[in-house]
Amino acid sequence: MTRTALAPPARTATRPGLALAALAGAQLTIALDFSIVYVALPGIGADLAVGPSGLTWIVNAYVVATGGLLLLGGRATDLLGARRMFLLGAALYGTSSAVGGLAGDAGVLIAVRAVQGIGGALLFPAALALLNATFSGAARARAHGVWGAAGAAGLCCGSLLGGLLVHAFAWPAVFWVNLPMAGLLVAAALLAFPSDRPTVERRGLDARAAVSGTAAAALATLAVTHGADHGWWNAGTAGLAAAAALCGTAFSLAERHSHRPLIPRGLLAGSRGLLPVAAVTALYGACFGAVPFFLTLHFQQVQELGPLATGLAFLLPALVTATATQATARLSGRWGVRPLLLIGAIAGAAGALALAATASEGVGYAPLVPGLVLLSVGQGAVWTAMWLAAARRADLDQQGAASGVASTALQLGTALGLAALTAAAGLSGTGGTASLSSGITTALLAAGCSLAVLATICALRVRSASPELQEQQ
Repeated sequence: MTRTALAPPARTATRPGLALAALAGAQLTIALDFSIVYVALPGIGADLAVGPSGLTWIVNAYVVATGGLLLLGGRATDLLGARRMFLLGAALYGTSSAVGGLAGDAGVLIAVRAVQGIGGALLFPAALALLNATFSGAARARAHGVWGAAGAAGLCCGSLLGGLLVHAFAWPAVFWVNLPMAGLLVAAALLAFPSDRPTVERRGLDARAAVSGTAAAALATLAVTHGADHGWWNAGTAGLAAAAALCGTAFSLAERHSHRPLIPRGLLAGSRGLLPVAAVTALYGACFGAVPFFLTLHFQQVQELGPLATGLAFLLPALVTATATQATARLSGRWGVRPLLLIGAIAGAAGALALAATASEGVGYAPLVPGLVLLSVGQGAVWTAMWLAAARRADLDQQGAASGVASTALQLGTALGLAALTAAAGLSGTGGTASLSSGITTALLAAGCSLAVLATICALRVRSASPELQEQQ
């Protein structure tokens, strides 16, 4: 049996600055695309006559496609080449966004969002694999800081940029903005990264594992989003969950007997196993990824701020998060990732609980600042440290698979966390402002408690890779 793999890109990139700019730009694009569309939904609904369920799918199509294909995208990165997958993912972003800007039908727009999700599922693990292969040692930690700051800026400023674009132009502008960004990513990648070079050994993907694994992740994500919209005891939700479990079983059996597993053997289990890091990324998504949704509700529906003012309210968290990612990157070589994960989780828990105590009806922005700062410090610290931990637990030829596993857990955690916190908050939209504010407080309390669980996992389970592996990387 021959083995298929591609050599990682050369670490001695001729343009490391351009390489880092391309990787940070990719992360910025992915993060922006996740959040920028929210502020455009009312305009889309009015122009295209889309009801609430259709608008939900404009969001969910991206989440389901990304969550379902990240694992496959990560392994394809290892086997087909990180540069090649980076270029393909950026091209999918650009072409689908061009179609989205011209869409005159809700079905077309939902399909566009799904293709954007596929692009993200290829671009994210490819960018992370290129980062870990291009940089090493202290330079890698600094690169992770820049990359993480770009993602934080995209997530926190998506609402602001979306508000500006919709206010100045119209909702198609949130799609058009991706076109020049995708073009710049393609050009930078072609110039900055060497071509993918095949090694002597060859290996292809196991079709059974690829199909069943992708279907399991997609159906699990779809079940969560469907349950959030239609109820957890709904027949459709139960059917999707059962189908996801069936595909998951098929995937497990295919992986066990495959000579070409989608998840390389030994990557998840053992002393260097990725499972604790996957748990961290899932809880990160469930807590840090969901809290901005409730803050947006607080700003817009409790404090009655407009889209632009709401975007400006997220500027402080964006700046603090970006600063925390940089500080974490600098400290990681001296302290290791576990203390930074622990500090970040504790800060995040304190911030969420502080927000729960202050984010109430009739309270202005200033009392929220301490909670926002603590939450943002925790978000930036955990974000950078968890990707460094994932990188240090995988060999260079498994970086794509490692990022695919961790980012799949992140997507599933975000979807499940948002659904669970929304259910805990009891947001029905019929109880008035006081009821909404009370529900947001409940969600923030639950997020704070979950972040305390995250701190426990970080303290007990997450350990750095062996010195030999870190030296190798």
